[in-house]
Amino acid sequence: MLHLLLDDRPWFRPKRRGYGTGLPIAWQGWLVIALHIALITGVAVLLRDRPMLMPIFVILAGLAPMPIYRARTEGGWRWR
Repeated sequence: MLHLLLDDRPWFRPKRRGYGTGLPIAWQGWLVIALHIALITGVAVLLRDRPMLMPIFVILAGLAPMPIYRARTEGGWRWR
């Protein structure tokens, strides 16, 4: 199972226009997106009673997996 996560194949397609990652092309990409959504949701729920901290940590949770998206995008990130 570990070899499926460590292979060099891309998990995401590049965006057709603009900069960044497009849709997943492998199950690992879908898993990363699901975990990313769960992370953001979990942070928001845990900090719902702290309105000053919640936006900061939700933004950090949103940015945290960006290196994974960038490393696993077919052809890398560039302006298209």
